[in-house]
Amino acid sequence: MSSLRDRKMSDTSLVKRLRSEVNQLVKRSLNGFDYLTTTGPRPGATPRTLLHRRGTLSLYRYHPRVDEIYRVPVLLVTPTTNPASIFDLAKGQSLVEFLVGRGYDVYVMDWNAPTAAESGLRIEDYVLDFIPDSIRRIQADTGVEEVSLIGYCMAGVLSTIYAALHPDGPLKNLVCFTTPIDWSKVVFKKLVAGERVDVDRVINSDGLVPANTITRTIDMIRPASRIANQIRLLDNLWNDDYVQAHRLMMNFGAEAIPLAGAYHRQIVSELMEKNALVQGTMRIGGRLVELKNIRVPLLHVIAQYDHMVPPDCAQPLVAGVSSEDKEELMLPGGHLSLVAGPSAVKRMWPKLDQWLGKRSV
Repeated sequence: MSSLRDRKMSDTSLVKRLRSEVNQLVKRSLNGFDYLTTTGPRPGATPRTLLHRRGTLSLYRYHPRVDEIYRVPVLLVTPTTNPASIFDLAKGQSLVEFLVGRGYDVYVMDWNAPTAAESGLRIEDYVLDFIPDSIRRIQADTGVEEVSLIGYCMAGVLSTIYAALHPDGPLKNLVCFTTPIDWSKVVFKKLVAGERVDVDRVINSDGLVPANTITRTIDMIRPASRIANQIRLLDNLWNDDYVQAHRLMMNFGAEAIPLAGAYHRQIVSELMEKNALVQGTMRIGGRLVELKNIRVPLLHVIAQYDHMVPPDCAQPLVAGVSSEDKEELMLPGGHLSLVAGPSAVKRMWPKLDQWLGKRSV
């Protein structure tokens, strides 16, 4: 009797397993067809208003979602090679949506593709013009003097340089995500070790570094990533949430923005070749950039498995500033997943809210 019951239970279990596998196979087929025949979801769904546009710069304000907001507004600075959609991928996958829902007054510096007339843009234009101009407009819009600055990757470098050159304010807090400081540890620097980088080789006739060159460079840094991502996608085609997250990341990754040639030359010369931030020799607008001049509260979030900005490349920031209130937070994840995606929703965003909230009143 017991043997018969066990056999029936085994048969039932087998049927359930087969049914599950068949359902997954059907889902794979449907999702696979959808993946190949449609463009997928577009990022940037959170309502926002254009506050100012000038050339490559667009300054947006996101609409508050709650009645009571923190006193100190937040300015998100986007990496110069990417649109602001990294902060606003989709509903439920948007750092902006999370922040406005938690009561922050959020602005973002988004970048339009520079024109040939803007090929002469340099770091000076970003840290002595675009960022200060955006902050002044936020002050006028809110009536609040202080602003919290959040920069991701190269935008973290620009935010750091701005903070070092404006030690007397109006900065209230500085937050950086996976920001390269010691450029001797940048993966690309290691790839070209011992060789001089031909800066002008990647600059086109308009004086710009084309978007596809930037994409190819990133792929060169992580040659196996694209193949591994495709394999993981095939394994998870049955999973709607995974497919949507994958498509959002791929759409974002394909939206690189050209770089001004002069800006690119400066990055290679000052950061990659001279490692000027760590050496303390960088001059912007004739002024020396010294990390020790930064005294505002600082949070630097580092990705433990970052292939582009390894932890030892990012860690000199917290060590080099003079802030009494400073914290380095290392979380599991990679360069992109630290900021966006399911892991960021669970790990980084709540940590950011916990840190920033008490410093925004």
